[in-house]
Amino acid sequence: MKRIKEGRVENSAKEPGGTSTLDLALRLIDYLATQNQPLTLAQIAKTFGASKATVYRHLVTLQRHGLVRQDADTSRYEPGIKLLMLGESVRARFDVATIGRQEAEQLGAATGQAVTICRLIDWKLVVLDLLHGRTVIEFGTRPGTELSIHSSAHGKIWLAYSGPELFDHVVSQPMKQWAPRTITGAERLREEIALVRERGWAAAPDELITAVNALAAPIFNHHNDIVGSVAIVGATQFIPEPPNPEQIEVVLATAHRISERLGWRNT
Repeated sequence: MKRIKEGRVENSAKEPGGTSTLDLALRLIDYLATQNQPLTLAQIAKTFGASKATVYRHLVTLQRHGLVRQDADTSRYEPGIKLLMLGESVRARFDVATIGRQEAEQLGAATGQAVTICRLIDWKLVVLDLLHGRTVIEFGTRPGTELSIHSSAHGKIWLAYSGPELFDHVVSQPMKQWAPRTITGAERLREEIALVRERGWAAAPDELITAVNALAAPIFNHHNDIVGSVAIVGATQFIPEPPNPEQIEVVLATAHRISERLGWRNT
């Protein structure tokens, strides 16, 4: 495999042979993240045995991307807020997908349907995990797939249990007509979300794909904030409208167990 070199390392940086400029930037982030106080440029350069000019160029680039912050009064450097945002996003995705895996497997075994776990990331509804069911239908959805918020059971759950900002964001742009029964009006969607909040679950028969339905429920953390959603997905002949009471019960129970493992208490 061909290795792409990003450029020659300056001798003044005193870095090991073959170390790229990207490597130094990543080590700077790692180092600043482990310090308990902001550091001067001279302190950082001394730690890495590099010239202040070399370290400064890297810090400026990292600062431009929000990964490093420079205090306006002291000129000292510390980790940027972007690192916190990235860490929280990754941690939350990892927790929900990993902790919910066993419960999702049990849900799939109990219903025979495909099971998906989703999370909202930067206004996008993303599939974190997918377990195929025992039916002849296999869905093309894969982890990392983005789902429509206004026309999916997962999306309705997030609209029901997130702040009003998400609803405003969704209705502020054209809502695509994915199937004949897709909800595309703001008031109709508002009514649907109120119903979801009242009963605690959401379905979307023939709304995203004709002859396909999903039954979803919210996953909460210890702050009682929604951090995920779990659903069974299948043909409408297996998940009817409305879903069977047994299906509703098992999906809600699965969501509750995952939530409890994340510290949520049903009080």
